[in-house]
Amino acid sequence: MADGNGNGGLTGLLNDLSEQFRSSQVWTSIFRPGSPFRGGYSDSPRNRSYVVMNNVMYHLHPVKVKRHGVRLSYTLCLGGLSFFLFVVLTITGIFLMFYYRPTSPQAYLDIQALATDVAFGQFVRNMHRWGAHLMVLTVFLHMTRVFYHGAYKPPREFNWVVGVILLLLTLLLSFSGYLLPWDQLALWAFTVGSTMGSYAPVFGDSVSFALIGGVQISADTLLRWYVLHVLFLPFIIVLFMSVHFWRVRKDGGVSGPL
Repeated sequence: MADGNGNGGLTGLLNDLSEQFRSSQVWTSIFRPGSPFRGGYSDSPRNRSYVVMNNVMYHLHPVKVKRHGVRLSYTLCLGGLSFFLFVVLTITGIFLMFYYRPTSPQAYLDIQALATDVAFGQFVRNMHRWGAHLMVLTVFLHMTRVFYHGAYKPPREFNWVVGVILLLLTLLLSFSGYLLPWDQLALWAFTVGSTMGSYAPVFGDSVSFALIGGVQISADTLLRWYVLHVLFLPFIIVLFMSVHFWRVRKDGGVSGPL
């Protein structure tokens, strides 16, 4: 009996803690009403339509928007500009991949060949480079606008966290692209970056080894960051952007509390 009462009391305590966590602001900010993690919808025609409307692919555009939220002076189209620049970077990046080899010394020679031997090569590379700079700027200004207008307040706090992650991924994407010409600027930039990583608490040596891909900067380092730049980071950014766009719509649009 004692063991049974003890186990029952422990189970009740765990259930109470679980219910408190599920009703907390952290949980409710992440999972929308109707989510399986918040009880889901009952089986009815109306609720089945809600399941469709909550899908990111079927609900990219809102049913209605607030009047002040569509003013150019309110948003400055900074979020849309950031997404447009990401599309431009994707298109120009695919073009550059046809003429770039992530090996040493071919990487540097290919960058030179783009400027002299490839039709419109220098033009497309400059579009890619300046587009990257502008994307960093627009994402930062977009975050500043959201903060200034209070658009990070409930129920948008989770989407604010997603936006911060997207800002960090944008900076990583810009840094990884800066290394690909494999010139002196890239080598010294990576030397500084890997040295900073080595001073991370507890895992400093492991972080430095992971960044370099060995004990010293080599062609393997270039290949590692090339894969991060063209595959891993864009894939993660697309996932987070999909969540970001979906939550903007489901949380009531671009406008924050006035």
